[in-house]
Amino acid sequence: MTRISVRGVAVASATAVTAVGAVVGVASGSEAKPSQPVDVAGASLLADIPSASQAQVVSDSIDHQAVAQKQAADEAARKAAADAARAKAAADAQAKADADKAAADAAAKAKAAADAQAANRAAARSQLSSAPPVSVSPGSVQALAQSIIGNDTQFQCFSNIVSRESGWSYTAMNPSGAYGLVQALPGSKMASAGADWKTNPATQIRWGLGYMNDRYGSPCGAWSFWQAHSWY
Repeated sequence: MTRISVRGVAVASATAVTAVGAVVGVASGSEAKPSQPVDVAGASLLADIPSASQAQVVSDSIDHQAVAQKQAADEAARKAAADAARAKAAADAQAKADADKAAADAAAKAKAAADAQAANRAAARSQLSSAPPVSVSPGSVQALAQSIIGNDTQFQCFSNIVSRESGWSYTAMNPSGAYGLVQALPGSKMASAGADWKTNPATQIRWGLGYMNDRYGSPCGAWSFWQAHSWY
């Protein structure tokens, strides 16, 4: 396209106006005076209108800037997302490491406790194997129980249970694992009353009396339960 300047349009328009004025003057009988040339070459009626190619350059420049800004924004967003992902991955890894360490510590403590319990049981078994059995008759075991319990009524209730559970044999063993005068299940429960629970009827009596008192209030309370259920 050919560029058309506003200035050129103004010159042409001014010339046309002058010519029209001259004609009007002649027609009205006025003395025609030579028209003064109008200098519109230097007039700035409007800013020059850019050509299509210049407009395209401006448009392309704006588009380029917009694309550059969008790319910069996208890159910043991508970098922020990558940084956030790295931070989260690091936090997750630390949390997992902490959890693994806590689990390992707990497992180590549990193993140490289990090993200690096993050692204690082994020591108890060793003591029992080396402890000689107490040689007593059933009658003497009953007398021992009466001396420990004291109260005749409570002793009688205690005796009723022991007679039915073990027949007053402190070495009585049941296939279920129950052992001793009061048939503690398992027999190793009686170790809380003494390490010689397997061979000493006094230890078994003290444990059985404590069990009946704790669970049923007294040997007679245990006997009442036994009569209703055939176990206690």
